[in-house]
Amino acid sequence: MSQPRTGTAPSARAEAGLIYQRCRWCGSASFRRLLCPVCASSELESECSYSEGVVVRSAVVNRYTRVARNESLVRYPEGFMFRCRVVGIAPQLVWVGARVRPVAGSDPRSGEAVLEICDPVGPADWR
Repeated sequence: MSQPRTGTAPSARAEAGLIYQRCRWCGSASFRRLLCPVCASSELESECSYSEGVVVRSAVVNRYTRVARNESLVRYPEGFMFRCRVVGIAPQLVWVGARVRPVAGSDPRSGEAVLEICDPVGPADWR
């Protein structure tokens, strides 16, 4: 059984997508869950999103290392949110409202979702 695609088809540059789960009972979307966060059903189907997410919270952390990194909370139009790392820009320059997409070639088995900024124009450039 093939997995349904949502969002727009990937371009040659951005061929990465995010695998998330949708509950067969209530239709809620979630990211890396064993049970539906709404109805607690264990009947989750995997789907792939090629959409762009939006950063809703961003922080700079340097836990367990001397190098600072970004940790953001991202919301996707399919209805799920998750915590991830945004790369390709200095950690302190990731802003709330930035559009992000999965990094092509990142290893989903590593357990960490890595995203990049879609357009490098930030709040300082809006003036």
